[in-house]
Amino acid sequence: MRNLRISDQNLIRIKKLQKLNQININPYPSEEYPINSNSKKIINNYKKNKKVIVAGRIIRIRIMGKASFIEIKDKEGLIQIYISINNFYTGTNIYNLFLKKLLDIGDIIWLKGYLFKTKNNQISVYAKKINLLSKCLHTLPNVKKDKSGNTFDSFSNNEKRHRMKYVDLIVNDEIKTVFFTRIKIISFIRNYLNKRNYLEVETPILQAIPGGAIARPFITYHNTLKSTFYLRISNELYLKKLLVGGLEKVYEFSRNFRNEGIDKNHNPEFTILELYVAYKDYYWMMKFTEKFFQKICLKFAKVGKQSLHLISPFKKITFFEAIKIYTGFDLSNLIETEIRKICKEINVKIDNKMKKGQLLDQIFSQKCEKKIIQPTFIIDFPLEMSPLAKKHRFKNGLSERYELIINGVEIANSYSELNDPIDQFKRFKRQIKLYNKVESENMLIDKDFILSLEYGMPPCSGIGFGIDRLIMLFTNQRNIQEVLFFPQMRLKS
Repeated sequence: MRNLRISDQNLIRIKKLQKLNQININPYPSEEYPINSNSKKIINNYKKNKKVIVAGRIIRIRIMGKASFIEIKDKEGLIQIYISINNFYTGTNIYNLFLKKLLDIGDIIWLKGYLFKTKNNQISVYAKKINLLSKCLHTLPNVKKDKSGNTFDSFSNNEKRHRMKYVDLIVNDEIKTVFFTRIKIISFIRNYLNKRNYLEVETPILQAIPGGAIARPFITYHNTLKSTFYLRISNELYLKKLLVGGLEKVYEFSRNFRNEGIDKNHNPEFTILELYVAYKDYYWMMKFTEKFFQKICLKFAKVGKQSLHLISPFKKITFFEAIKIYTGFDLSNLIETEIRKICKEINVKIDNKMKKGQLLDQIFSQKCEKKIIQPTFIIDFPLEMSPLAKKHRFKNGLSERYELIINGVEIANSYSELNDPIDQFKRFKRQIKLYNKVESENMLIDKDFILSLEYGMPPCSGIGFGIDRLIMLFTNQRNIQEVLFFPQMRLKS
């Protein structure tokens, strides 16, 4: 056992564990235990006396002398089990000892039996054989509901829930619904793209250069190569290299890592869908994004509590128009010192080391983004904020870039991708000068990426969708920790 303080309830269950071993009942058997049914099949395909083999976790025990009811939970729901001393294959002594005294709520059991209905017309399994598969050594939270459906005594402390996601999944059924929806949405997206001849690829997680975005990386060391590596902050540059190599439509569900803050929309480890298409631009990608979202909506129905209108065309507002709408200031022709003064005037938190692009980013994120509820493309970002995007073909000082904002959160980010190696190298150098002055940011020049551009990358458009935020939107969750199986938590002291 762990070298930790053990509660009285733990001690009671440990003694039961010892007793099971004494009577030659293995509490953790190793052989295979096949099943042929589950709670959903039993309800939907009920037939009297039909033989079934099921397994699940005990969540309720009602002992009534020579007969007892056990309720077990499997992945589909609840199954009621009826056990009679007269028909229990192991006999009276084992029934009284094993069932009445040694089984607990939380134990996982396997059983054979047949279907019948109780006097209350409840479909149940009449057990003829039971095996214990795993002894639970902790008392489960006792989640109860009153006649009105209100929950009390629930496992609701958020820190405990996120630290012990396995317990959360056992007792809070609605949590499973969130994750089943996550899995279905990702599967739907993958099928949607595959049917349109996009190639799913894989790119390195360990990278020699933390490129493709501006963020503080996690740093590690490779002993054999005697080199420092970084957990990827983005896979963008690798996917563009594949376009150089002739793969014209590629995507990846990328697990990215950024050594930065944690809040309701940010986790240090997160999932991005990155998609790149040759011979397209950001205008084409906007139309693709609208259609893409509508397909997801048709499949997964309601979106959050807000009345969202995911019908094309989405609203389009330029970056500077958005700032003027929500702050009253036109910043489009102002220099850095003027923008800094306005930041102070409208109470935008800034750092003295921040340059023009960073100041504009802070104004937008603090004063605009949260107020944009309906699906909106924020287009034509300043060039200072978009080192990987092409210069706007019509508007000086701007880039061909957009962000999709829904419900006050950035869901996607897209460019007409810069494919001029000389311009890209100059922009990387400017970024180095800017961000090396800020300790929390780091960006190095990926010379191999510049070399790949020198071989010629076709004009293309790329987009990154925040999958975790997308799932939050379609499952009505306000915190990213609710859609991650294992969110990052501060270590216990």
